[in-house]
Amino acid sequence: MTGRAFRIAGGGHIDRSRTVRFRFDGKEHSGHPGDTLASALLAAGVRLVGRSFKYHRPRGIYSAGPEEPNALVEIGTGARRTPNTRMTTAEIHDGLVAESQNRWPSLRFDAMAATSVAARLLPAGFYYKTFMWPASFWEKVYEPMIRRAAGLGRAATEPDPDHYEAAHAHCDVLVVGAGAAGLAAARAAGEAGARVLLAEQDFLLGGGLLLEPAHEAWRGETLAAIIALPNVTVMPRTTVFGYYDHNMLGALERVTDHLATAPDHVPRQRSWTIRAREVVLATGADERLVAFPDNDRPGVMLAGAARAYVARFGVVPGRRVVLFTNNDAAYATADTLLAAGADSATIVDFRPFGTAAAAARARGIEVLPGSEVIGVDGGTSLYAVQVRRRGTWGSTQVPADLLCVSGGYSPAVHLASQARTPLAWDARIAAFVPGEAARQRSAGGARGVFGIGAAAHDGAAAGRAAAIATGCRVGSEFVLPGRNGDADPTVMPCWEIAAPGKAFVDLQNDVTAADIRLARQEGYEHIEHAKRYTTHTMATDQGKIGGLVGAAVLAEARGLPVEQVGIPTYRPYVTPVTWGAVAAHHVGKAFAPIRRTMLHDWHVRNGADFMEAGLWLRPGFYPQKGESPWDSVLREARAVRRAVGICDVSTLGKIDVQGKDAGVFLDRLYMNTFSTLAIGKARYGIMLREDGMVFDDGTTTRLAEDHFFVTTTTANAARVMEHMDLYAQTVWPDLDVQYCSVTDQWASMSIAGPKARSTVARAVAGLDLSNEGLPFMGVADATVAGCPVRVFRISFSGELAYEIATPAGYALAVWEAVLAAGRADGIVPYGVEALGLLRIEKGHVAGSELNGHTTARDLGLDRMAKKRGDFVGRVLAERPGLVDPGRPTFVGIRSVDPKRQVRQGAHLVEPGSFKSLGWVSSVTRSVELGDAWIGLALLTDGKARIGSRLVAAFPLKDEAVEVEIVSPHFIDPENARVRA
Repeated sequence: MTGRAFRIAGGGHIDRSRTVRFRFDGKEHSGHPGDTLASALLAAGVRLVGRSFKYHRPRGIYSAGPEEPNALVEIGTGARRTPNTRMTTAEIHDGLVAESQNRWPSLRFDAMAATSVAARLLPAGFYYKTFMWPASFWEKVYEPMIRRAAGLGRAATEPDPDHYEAAHAHCDVLVVGAGAAGLAAARAAGEAGARVLLAEQDFLLGGGLLLEPAHEAWRGETLAAIIALPNVTVMPRTTVFGYYDHNMLGALERVTDHLATAPDHVPRQRSWTIRAREVVLATGADERLVAFPDNDRPGVMLAGAARAYVARFGVVPGRRVVLFTNNDAAYATADTLLAAGADSATIVDFRPFGTAAAAARARGIEVLPGSEVIGVDGGTSLYAVQVRRRGTWGSTQVPADLLCVSGGYSPAVHLASQARTPLAWDARIAAFVPGEAARQRSAGGARGVFGIGAAAHDGAAAGRAAAIATGCRVGSEFVLPGRNGDADPTVMPCWEIAAPGKAFVDLQNDVTAADIRLARQEGYEHIEHAKRYTTHTMATDQGKIGGLVGAAVLAEARGLPVEQVGIPTYRPYVTPVTWGAVAAHHVGKAFAPIRRTMLHDWHVRNGADFMEAGLWLRPGFYPQKGESPWDSVLREARAVRRAVGICDVSTLGKIDVQGKDAGVFLDRLYMNTFSTLAIGKARYGIMLREDGMVFDDGTTTRLAEDHFFVTTTTANAARVMEHMDLYAQTVWPDLDVQYCSVTDQWASMSIAGPKARSTVARAVAGLDLSNEGLPFMGVADATVAGCPVRVFRISFSGELAYEIATPAGYALAVWEAVLAAGRADGIVPYGVEALGLLRIEKGHVAGSELNGHTTARDLGLDRMAKKRGDFVGRVLAERPGLVDPGRPTFVGIRSVDPKRQVRQGAHLVEPGSFKSLGWVSSVTRSVELGDAWIGLALLTDGKARIGSRLVAAFPLKDEAVEVEIVSPHFIDPENARVRA
């Protein structure tokens, strides 16, 4: 049948007074508000909606919720195209555009379906063997082929025009799921006085209640009571996707996905981080499939889904119905379909004749007890079902356009499993149920309590217990649905029907029961190993409807009970989450927000060319008219070497450390000693990671007996703070030490060059700058232009230098005062590029050398290590591999031809050799050596090679430059300049 023959005239939760128009695969369809894309297409008679991943088999709509494995489509167009969207949860709206995926050239005729013919050559794990030989095929044949075949939908290639938000919420009780159990739990906890969040993934609250007209009044009354409570927040369209430590859960709120036009400044989706004192998981249960040949064909559907389409959406998904079940609950589907106008219904019951079968026959429904479905007839639609008596051969063909399958219900334990809640086997329902867990409880179908009445009572008890656990009083009693009429949930396990053909246990990834058995034969007997070998339960549905079935097949192959084999530990995300929601507003510049120093506007006014350094925007150089970048950098560096320059170094990390044990704390963090440092003096320090590698460097100044001022590199400022936090809070909590980042509170500037003393002397009031008054590495307080400053005599440029630090609000006044004082000396502002040139000439290590792979010994800094006392990284720094004399060590390089550029990252090799002896870490043109190219490097047998020549090879540009190995200290190795 086609057209609107499948939409019934009344009932359900849709608004028939309005029509919504949308397109699927280029064809226009219509539905009503309240429809999902799946229900609207079923109403239009569309049965073929997708193709499977591996074999490109035709697939139809299989479920009615987020467990859907088949009906995945691309929603939207252009930059807003979102792949792998489940039809069963996508709300339709005017103008919605959906496209089927994983097919070519069309959904009905898919050329890739030819892979089904070669299915015997493509068993589970075939890629582990097939693509290993010949090795030469990998790059040119196998990898391109795999990349083209990977995935189902197409991600948009344009920037996402929508925006997303991240938000945080705290509550006493989080209730996940708004079925009978969830609503009862939320009301009970809320009326007890707890702050409650009720999160429901659906756009309508009620779960199974939406299928029960008899309980509609209770649903409405309960929702009204919940919404009236000021301490309860209801969050529809919100999927809780992850359960993390300390009762922190992640959730995704779909804010505007259901709207044709989103309001301005409203996010498309919002990711929530929820911290709850207590959690009630009322996530319900997932109906299971049964593995029989061709159980994936369009027209095969879960029994509960078929009932949902009738009772909630007013759609009859088939007229001639066969229902295959092993439990009483599925009988309600036959009644619902017949009441909605289905022509016939035949129940194939795996169990012997029982009470439910007798009652159905009394209602005029044909029941075949002790029988099983062994296959279906049809291609892109269904026209018959093959049925046989259990234990017999042959089969009977039963005409049908819809086969409803119910293998029982498995509690949705995904969130509980993520929280490492122990799972126990419940033989009554042949499924795993969650056990006891601290600060968490499951309720209703999520713990195997089925039926509206039973689930509601169980949810109310869980909600009250959760509220009481947070210190709330016992809440009031309220009316709950009666337990009469709840179906008996007992099942006779039915996992697989043995018959010729492909019987699928994972519909999306095309995993068959035979694949599971093959995994066991190949030695992958553990459920986690079989999962990875076959990709079973690794699809976007996370094995909700077939995970336990696959585990049962594996158990049978191993000769073990299912409960002993178990199921995989589920991991986030319970359902897929868009990358946009994961990133939230942390995209573009907001991904790494740019920080600006207090002097930024001055730099802009004076023509600075900026560069990003860590999170900071820093002046790279200050070009003058007609200058190239290198002209500017060399001019600025020459000014420092010959006269005086000033540089904004406010971006250096600054940490104020205080306390009786501050010196001990720093001694343990740094490889050198600070507890013996004199007040008013600074010392250069090296910090190691736990593994013995160099982490960071900087200077530490002692301002008082219990007060230190630590500087770090710009890039590692936050990491060093985290490092301090880790050790102060978890390793040495007994130390009396406090610390705080003051990077933003202090502006800093470096004044360097042979005329630095005269410039600073004119700017600073009341401070003796002689070697006796302020020696090298000395520190003193003073004023500049009436502003308080702290003057450090520190140099990283190889010249006489001072750093002036001032509270950030005084930065511009102090900067301009120093510039005015240095005008007679020819002072020049210089940027990061000139700063890098100067430090390379001096042979000072920086980020390129402190790259996480070098030790203090590699860099020639091991002499700084304290002789006695432990420090972080000391033991592991002495591992044989890290003290091996053959490790590359720190050297300098100079181009033999001064005009030949050496590239950073170039490999150092012997002439004519392809064996790398080391690499170039930093390069620059030198102002001290006649603009020659020089650099720093790490080289095997570095010291022994000083004076020799090697080749700096850079294959990416096909360059090879002859270089001389020299000392890394190109200027002033005796430190006479810095101490002048």
